[in-house]
Amino acid sequence: MTPAARRQAVGYLEGRYQFSERRACRVTGAQRRTMRYQRRPPSDEPHLRERLRTLAAEHPRWGYRRLHILLRREGMTINRKRVYRLYRLDGLAVRRRTRKRAARAIRGVVQPAWRRGEAWAMDFMQDTLADGRRFRTLNILDTVTRECLRIEVDTSLPGKRVVRVLDQLVERYGTPKQITVDNGPEFTGRALDAWAYQHGVGLDFIDPGKPMQNGHLESFNGKFRDECMNLHWFLTLDDARRIIATWEEEYNTTRPHSALGNQPPAVYARRHMQRHDEADCHAQVAD
Repeated sequence: MTPAARRQAVGYLEGRYQFSERRACRVTGAQRRTMRYQRRPPSDEPHLRERLRTLAAEHPRWGYRRLHILLRREGMTINRKRVYRLYRLDGLAVRRRTRKRAARAIRGVVQPAWRRGEAWAMDFMQDTLADGRRFRTLNILDTVTRECLRIEVDTSLPGKRVVRVLDQLVERYGTPKQITVDNGPEFTGRALDAWAYQHGVGLDFIDPGKPMQNGHLESFNGKFRDECMNLHWFLTLDDARRIIATWEEEYNTTRPHSALGNQPPAVYARRHMQRHDEADCHAQVAD
């Protein structure tokens, strides 16, 4: 029972059955000093609540812990639990922002993409220039041939920039059937969604916290980080673009890929297309 409930029970016994306070407290398990306590609200509470509301309005995404620090900085001697009580009492709790979920079908068995250009995957990475500025890379991979289609490098790569890069790749390689991406804001935004609808491309969003559902690209990112980013000190953005473009060319044309029989992706892609062209010719002759 709460102290308030015990106080009410003691009062009932005293009024209904003429119990003494001592006996009523013994029956209910209450302390006599608790029954006699009279709450005295702090004299500074109205001022404190007003200041707390003001700070919460100035910093709407801050919780009570940060607001408590601000109050302490202003010279108020106040317990954090008291701030939390007033914070809840005035309804100042921060609303949790629900992350946007892209509409998609339930994940099941992914149909194998047998031809070059039918399935792509893309993801972002980040590194730092010599002067401390950060830059990002947009890595786009053909998951059939493991070819690196593009590594776009810039300090900012919003959704509209992603769409422009995809348009350039479509002109060169054709339109894919699906692109595997994570749930980042650049991929769940309107720009990419409209582009995919216009071109009839399915966006295959991986489940949150399951990067290995995009395993081919995760493997590529690891190689890119280990063999390029960790080995170079990028002086400027142009220097980073030059070094990364050189590595991309080497990856596609020279570097042996164990999953492709130790062939470079570009060599495997040519032989892959030749095999399918020959199979199509045989099928047409048979018909």
